[in-house]
Amino acid sequence: MYSHLVVADEGPFRVITMNRAHRRNSLSEDHLAELDRALADAGESDARGIILAGEGPVFSSGHDFADMVDRDLVEMQRLLDLCAVFMQRIMEVPQVVVAQVHALATAAGCQLVAACDLAVAAESARFQLPGGRGGLFCTTPSVAVSRTIGRKRAFEMLATGDPIDAHTAADWGLVNKVVPDAEVPAATRDLLTRATRGSKLSKGIGKRAFYRHLEMDLHRAYEYASEVMASSATLPVAKENMRAFMDKKPAVYD
Repeated sequence: MYSHLVVADEGPFRVITMNRAHRRNSLSEDHLAELDRALADAGESDARGIILAGEGPVFSSGHDFADMVDRDLVEMQRLLDLCAVFMQRIMEVPQVVVAQVHALATAAGCQLVAACDLAVAAESARFQLPGGRGGLFCTTPSVAVSRTIGRKRAFEMLATGDPIDAHTAADWGLVNKVVPDAEVPAATRDLLTRATRGSKLSKGIGKRAFYRHLEMDLHRAYEYASEVMASSATLPVAKENMRAFMDKKPAVYD
């Protein structure tokens, strides 16, 4: 079904693994199309959570220059539009999406980590926006990275092109947790297990609302969040939550 991915169900989770190790999991147009299709399919599945991982010595080296160098403007725009659609789909699927970062994530690969809801990194992992060292500034990766770690830190990465280590990435908010290399898969699943507790329906509504209100000014954000929470509070799953709390008994969720 896929040429560049391995997709498997692992208990309640859908695991999507980039399998282009010979190209450092670079994001060619075909690879991006497969990632987007796999993520859309996972979003419509019964999976409670999604893991994005990579095989080989690099998590992802970003865009595949061999797939870019001969493109004209129209073709280049098509590639970058596809990348933008995929990165935004991560926020649009109702499930929690966790990046399992075992190694270097650079350029659009770093963008991918920033776009995920959560991320677990190996101690040996590195994160880099290298365009500032050369002739193609990492403009599209800057969208997700700047919204995750803030303007000054993002621009330092963009302008210098220097990599940051995993602990710095955690300190800056690019990843949630750093663990010894051998523990990355287990730590990723532990985090996702905790992040997918409770009602799947409620969490999907909450995730969608979270990303929407981040784009609003404070007043409108409170208005919108109040609208969503008022509506959510009338759903059967919310009433079950409230009754279970009052009755001091475990709630039964979807």
